[in-house]
Amino acid sequence: MLGIETDEDRVQRHNGLLTKVVRVDPGVNEALEQLNVKEYDVCVIAIGSDILASILTAAYLTKIGVKEIWAKSTSVEHGEILEQVGVHHVVYPENDMGRRVAHQVKGSTDFIEVDDTYVIIKTTANQHIIGTRLGDSEIRKRYGVTVMAVKRGKGTWVNADSDTIVAEHDEVLVAGPTKEAEQFGLLN
Repeated sequence: MLGIETDEDRVQRHNGLLTKVVRVDPGVNEALEQLNVKEYDVCVIAIGSDILASILTAAYLTKIGVKEIWAKSTSVEHGEILEQVGVHHVVYPENDMGRRVAHQVKGSTDFIEVDDTYVIIKTTANQHIIGTRLGDSEIRKRYGVTVMAVKRGKGTWVNADSDTIVAEHDEVLVAGPTKEAEQFGLLN
């Protein structure tokens, strides 16, 4: 996997994390040719602060036939242009992190958006499921969510089933439609 960046400090920080990380000046396709980038299965464009450089690099990688291109976007418009020039995966790190933080503030300790309508949250068990078999709690019927796994103390995560009894202070992984999962997380 090849990482392409314009900032030397970032290149140094990511050295060793990817197969190769290089600093390339914006629009210098000769440098990319010398790196033989089309031989890499995946190229990651981490250029975010220089939108033009990001787009030009993406267009060039698409032109030479790189199989899979990932690129960081700083805005919806930037992301749309990256997709139009052929980027396969556009990442919005600032937006994604903002969403995760907002959900953590709302009662869950972690949050994974599966898509726009469905999420998985990690939260502390609430009084509605503590001390009762999950099958008897009717959690799915009452709250529209499913407890997928339970972690007691510093133990490991264990898949939940209808016979699982959740204790006070347990952590639970809950899956469901976004609105229902958020509301369940707020019950703490």
